[in-house]
Amino acid sequence: MDGTLADSSDQHWRAWRDAMAAANRRLTYDQFVAAFGQRNDRFLRRWLGSDTTDAEIARFGDAKEAAYRRLIEAEGLAPLPGAATWVRRLHAAGWRQAVASSAPRANVAVMLRAVGLADAFETFVGAEDVTMGKPDPQVFLAGAAALCVPPSSCIVVEDAAVGVEAARRAGMRSIGVSRAARLDADVAVATLADLPEDAFDRLFQVAQSGV
Repeated sequence: MDGTLADSSDQHWRAWRDAMAAANRRLTYDQFVAAFGQRNDRFLRRWLGSDTTDAEIARFGDAKEAAYRRLIEAEGLAPLPGAATWVRRLHAAGWRQAVASSAPRANVAVMLRAVGLADAFETFVGAEDVTMGKPDPQVFLAGAAALCVPPSSCIVVEDAAVGVEAARRAGMRSIGVSRAARLDADVAVATLADLPEDAFDRLFQVAQSGV
């Protein structure tokens, strides 16, 4: 979701910064960037201390995510270049679409409403639905299962190297979207607006041919 359909990194940063400040801890932007996109339970103990209990981590993470959702609902969110066009085009063509995210399900729902694309997705998978984060393929396999389609028929759109690797491990083709670096995906572009009009159809045909 984040980095492919929309960019809410600023809202995440402010929510984490304020949550840490409320706990009398300072969070640097570099620390935030290093953890961004991971499940909260993977990095919060590093931030809060090794003696932090699972219950404390859960409460802290829940409070931050609630603050993040309030920011999104108050400020809105714009789709990234080409994202809304592609989602609508694929939906109209009969493609089944799912969001597979490391974020809590409530966050995904708020983001989809904010960008106005909730009706174009059949389902979504969030942090509560998996136990392993990327590059483990679990989140993408869960998305395929939710759509009732085989992994080999799925195309993943990702903005991070660990996500592209997770797609590969899942047996799925991938489209890498990043202005910062060229990702080792089957197709790599700076934005979805740069994607050729036949990109999804061609990747699907290649996948079905087994090449």
